[in-house]
Amino acid sequence: MFDFLDGYDVLGAFWMTVKLTALSAVGSLVWGTLLAAMRVSPVPLMRGFGTVYVNVVRNIPLTVIILFSSLGLADIFGMTMGSDDFDVQGFRLAVLSLVGYTAAFVCEAIRSGINTVPMGQAEAARAIGLSFSQTLTLIVLPQAFRSVIGPLANVLIALTKNTTVAAAIGVAEAALLMKTMIENEAQTLLIGAVFAFGFVVLTLPTGLFLGWVSKRLAVKR
Repeated sequence: MFDFLDGYDVLGAFWMTVKLTALSAVGSLVWGTLLAAMRVSPVPLMRGFGTVYVNVVRNIPLTVIILFSSLGLADIFGMTMGSDDFDVQGFRLAVLSLVGYTAAFVCEAIRSGINTVPMGQAEAARAIGLSFSQTLTLIVLPQAFRSVIGPLANVLIALTKNTTVAAAIGVAEAALLMKTMIENEAQTLLIGAVFAFGFVVLTLPTGLFLGWVSKRLAVKR
């Protein structure tokens, strides 16, 4: 029944999806946290940059961002991303694009968590002489992260599914292999079912686990 899978590296394609997701998730969390800090910063220039970045990037389709990275950064400006290998370049450009796009959503999730922290705590921190960065990193962000594990889990699940857009620049992840198999085989429904099941396996346990963590670490107010 599943003889059509012979000759195709399905596990390798999903492993590429996992690598795209993992690297992009780490990068998005770092960049998104910095953007959230900018959006609540007392410096007008930083607040303005964070606001413009988030509002612009969230309203641009991910496909456009990835194609711009490939055609603009690589082809026009000649950025090699530290490698002369086309496949490696495509992978790194895809990660860069996913980080830039997903960070905007991470930023808003973290900012919503920051808004749940009582203002009195920040004022008390300033009263004892802590700077803005110390107040943010020692008082506000630890509580904010605990309150937004659920929303960040949703962003991670969306990121996992968004990796399929990397097929547009030839990254050999699951969606590109599915497209190739549909073109070569006559089992369209079964192929779709196999890849749909694969993404469920990737996303469902992640959502359930992070949902459990969110309940365990929820800030009691």
